Amino acid sequence: MNDSDNEDFAQQIADSVASFLLALREIAAEGDPGRAISLLLLEISQISLAGARLGAHVDFEPREEYQPDVGPESDLDQLRLRLATMLDNLDTYSFVFDPYVPELVESNLSDDLTSIASDLETGLRHYRSGDVEEALWWWQFSYVSSWGNLAGVALNALLSIVSHDRLDTEFTGEAEDVAAAGEMLGSGESTPR
Repeated sequence: MNDSDNEDFAQQIADSVASFLLALREIAAEGDPGRAISLLLLEISQISLAGARLGAHVDFEPREEYQPDVGPESDLDQLRLRLATMLDNLDTYSFVFDPYVPELVESNLSDDLTSIASDLETGLRHYRSGDVEEALWWWQFSYVSSWGNLAGVALNALLSIVSHDRLDTEFTGEAEDVAAAGEMLGSGESTPR
């Protein structure tokens, strides 16, 4: 990839990252757990696509042995606290961290989402300071070493919440629907078989 291609790729990743960070803050500020679960599922899916693109890319190499200083990290503790409060009893979940070394781990969605945000925001600070190579390296490295796995397990936890919400409820209207249809058709059948 030449420098122009890298810059275009970095711009696409930066746009995805900025969109994710903005959406995560808005979801936490809104504080509506009913809407938040579906929106978080969508946002994690979208940032995971950006991560997969980074993971599939040939390795980016940092120019220097040590990461350049881009100033202090953002204070994301308020974001984490808002997410934890909003998610309440849905915040804690269990997962297998490494499927090849299966060990059950307990975590919090609020911690994991904030950790993802922190990793992404660090790369965005490199990008915004004009250091495209360092931003791409950081996003790729942190995807493979940290936030990619966290995004995968958070996605699974959020999907599990949606699945339980939609599939664990009993459908009570079937008998009434069959009875009404039977009356309309004049069959006299009033109970399902």
